Amino acid sequence: MISLDGVEHRVETVSASAARALHDLLDDDGGEPPADGDELPPLWHWLAFFPRARQRDLGEDGHPASGLLPPMPGLRRMHAGGELDIDAGVRVGEPLERTTTVSDVQVKSGRTGELTFVTTHAVVRSATGRLRERTDLVYRRPAGSTRAGEAEPAGGWDVERTVPVDPTVLFRFSALTYNAHRIHYDRDYAAAEGYPGLVVHGPLQAVLLVRLAGAVAGGPVRRFRYRACAPAYDSADLVLRARRRGPGDIELAAFAAGVRTMSATATR
Repeated sequence: MISLDGVEHRVETVSASAARALHDLLDDDGGEPPADGDELPPLWHWLAFFPRARQRDLGEDGHPASGLLPPMPGLRRMHAGGELDIDAGVRVGEPLERTTTVSDVQVKSGRTGELTFVTTHAVVRSATGRLRERTDLVYRRPAGSTRAGEAEPAGGWDVERTVPVDPTVLFRFSALTYNAHRIHYDRDYAAAEGYPGLVVHGPLQAVLLVRLAGAVAGGPVRRFRYRACAPAYDSADLVLRARRRGPGDIELAAFAAGVRTMSATATR
């Protein structure tokens, strides 16, 4: 439900079957998937709050053409980053109450032209927990091609993991999060937008990085910040890297073909 003052209020649940599906997608060998009553891993609340729209209300790119976010006709929408603070964990199977507001809209100039940045803030509450989340989205005009970043040296990291990426991984993550953005599964559409391949979801990279953070920290992560740096494509596996910056503080990054595609920090 969206109110007239630009606030969205929803109550949803992450089912055990949805949690099992993401666990299987990630090829997680760290134990059994979360069951009813177990605490959700960081960011897995996204399995509950997927976009709502009738098929006829989708735009050409697959995004809902209306809703809480301001209309941006003719612009590309990308997930630019965000932040999650876990005051207390929420659990599988319990009702999750989320209130979301659009907190900021700014127009800036970048190397690819005019950019519109939209920031939302959300609070997710349950009987057992509370999450605070910021999401950063960027809208830009279509371009003839998409520039990649520069390759970086691979040294200086404590931990490195390689995650295979192919169209089935992208399709399954799109299905789990009800993400109809065509750049993740429609190769012809992605090429028409200037991408050399199917685009790896920013949220998928964030889920992978925060999972690595928990493994490196040896315990649950309570704060996670992430920022997209460059697109990643299905033509190259993701390489996840992490290093400790102090007691409980971890720096992380995702790379594809040597190019940093996402930076992140995590705190226990």
